[in-house]
Amino acid sequence: MLGGGKKLFPLHMPSLHHDPSASSEFLWILCNPGSENALKQEVHASGLEWRPSYQEKGFVTFKSPLGGPLFSRSDLLRPFACARRMALSLGKFPDVEAARAAACAFDGIEIHQVKISRRDSLQHVHPAPRLPQKGAAIATLIETESGACWAGVHWHAEFLSPDPGGASCIEMPAHSPSRAWLKWEEARRFWQLDFANDEIFVELGCAPGGVLLALLERGHGVIGVDAANLSDCLASYAVPTRAAAPTHGPWLYHCRRPAALCGKKDLGSGIAWFMSDMNQRPAVVLQECARFCQMCGTIRGVFINLKLTDFSELSEQAQWIGALHQLGFSTVRLQQMLPHHREFALLGLR
Repeated sequence: MLGGGKKLFPLHMPSLHHDPSASSEFLWILCNPGSENALKQEVHASGLEWRPSYQEKGFVTFKSPLGGPLFSRSDLLRPFACARRMALSLGKFPDVEAARAAACAFDGIEIHQVKISRRDSLQHVHPAPRLPQKGAAIATLIETESGACWAGVHWHAEFLSPDPGGASCIEMPAHSPSRAWLKWEEARRFWQLDFANDEIFVELGCAPGGVLLALLERGHGVIGVDAANLSDCLASYAVPTRAAAPTHGPWLYHCRRPAALCGKKDLGSGIAWFMSDMNQRPAVVLQECARFCQMCGTIRGVFINLKLTDFSELSEQAQWIGALHQLGFSTVRLQQMLPHHREFALLGLR
């Protein structure tokens, strides 16, 4: 059983790395500031009897079910979209050094330290020196805005962010035309997505071109679908028609029309990824996703930035995930990233 700062529990594990019996009476979750209630609603809607406990901005703790089992490693893998980092709690501590001492009681544990400072800001106090290996035990030390310090343990797994607090804290380049660059790069890092150099992407609602810029600078061919103008910083990559696109190297074809009017001739062949940043309801975006997947049988991945008008729409997430499963995507993830407000990244992989 894991311990807590003010309320200590016996520590009986000299090493956490391969011990499946790790447990704690408390579990904490890092989320985006303003998403705390949405997170608690997700937990409630799942049917779990987790009891909400202490909370402050961007940080929510839960107590294990009354008379039920303690929290275990398997609970940390539950797919809550608002949760960037989940950990078995080691407790609350008077300062960072006390939290670090508790975490270091476990042999070979890696240490992440973060600080919640203001809205949409989570600072890496000591950046992770390397990407963690699958199964590695990681202790996260958190300094919250109130000055409190908490510690918890999680085990790295596929589709968990490798970064402290579930956030890369990357900075958007000054020449990016929009924050879409940041949202895409954060998601790519979070899920550790890899792409072949010759893969072609299509993005709906691409203007002014933040995601396009990120893909082009990584050497990909991109079809941007949007009736609006693109940033001048993309002009050097532009080709006049889809047929004029080169076989290799970064290129951009701007299909200057609404997504609903884009047809197979505009797309050509060989598209590997469907992407969307459309300002439309999730149902509309997923309908377009299905149409594009039907036109392009080579699509192996989907990345959609879903934009909600209210967090209550998150109750429809099972429908969004189910829609991608019906299209043949076996792996589907929904995640709110640090740069998001009322937005969620939806990923589908065949």
